[in-house]
Amino acid sequence: MKVDRMNILVFPAMESARVEKLTHIAGTSKIINATTVEQAAAIMPDVDAFLGKITPALLEKATRLKWVQSMTVSLEHYVFPELIGHPCELTNMRGIFSDAVADHTFAMILTFSRRIAHYVLAQSQGKWSPLGGEHGRVDFSAGPGVTNAIDLQHEVLSEKTLGVFGLGGIGGEIARRGHAFGMKVLGLDPFLQNPCPGISEPWGMERLDEFLGLCDYLVIAAPHTPLTQGMFNKKLFQKMRKNSVLINIGRGAIVVLADLVEALNLGWIRGAGLDVYEKEPLDPASPLWRMGEKVLLTPHVAGYAPPIAQRHFAIIEENLKRFLSGQPLMNVVEKSRWF
Repeated sequence: MKVDRMNILVFPAMESARVEKLTHIAGTSKIINATTVEQAAAIMPDVDAFLGKITPALLEKATRLKWVQSMTVSLEHYVFPELIGHPCELTNMRGIFSDAVADHTFAMILTFSRRIAHYVLAQSQGKWSPLGGEHGRVDFSAGPGVTNAIDLQHEVLSEKTLGVFGLGGIGGEIARRGHAFGMKVLGLDPFLQNPCPGISEPWGMERLDEFLGLCDYLVIAAPHTPLTQGMFNKKLFQKMRKNSVLINIGRGAIVVLADLVEALNLGWIRGAGLDVYEKEPLDPASPLWRMGEKVLLTPHVAGYAPPIAQRHFAIIEENLKRFLSGQPLMNVVEKSRWF
């Protein structure tokens, strides 16, 4: 049953085209598009729902707040003790980036498996440079009778094991792509113990050491939480396969970069593909920039693609409709866990 006369505060302000769409959905309820923090603070005592970036000072003024919509997926920068303790529901943007990030992940995996970084560099230098040497090339008259030096430099993913750490929407999409490539796919999640897309039997943390020792490609797709912060450190890197590759498209705070550099230098793991970092932008003095083909670095772009903005606003629209009609909201998070 629809509730009349709700006040929905938007802050920071949205552009007029989106506000008009929300106003149409709101009907007799009111959309307040605050342009200053002072304006937002003045209206907070009468606000039922908040769309945007709430702060402790704004929350303190709320007397009837029932729902807060974060504009991001990650919440480590968003939640604070007072919000965690408040009875309002908090929702995020979970799900809008899953396919884009999964595609980016496999671009990194294929770069390592097929040695693409080497060939891009060779192309820029005008060099014909097959890894393994030209002498290893197959004679067309005889065919590939034996495994040769070129073969040994290039992998087939169908013979590799993919491990996905974190089995939310992004982790599930990565697992699904792993199956499409014929990989053996393992999934481990500190919280999820139920089947998810691509993973029929998720493993728990009690099997972490076993998981680390089985993965040829280990992808971190977990959120930044109190549990995962700094989790991937030298202790864990030493338990991974020496020929394994770590891919982090989750959150930068999960991987201790100094320990990762040590792991790469000492040969504990073969390589790393990173899209997120402890501190961004990555320091120009970081040794990671100078590690050649061992490392593939992208500047936190895995979640960017043309459809994202439309998907983002679609969640706002849908949740506003649900809130005003008293239906369960999409993407409700556990505030104390940050996801």
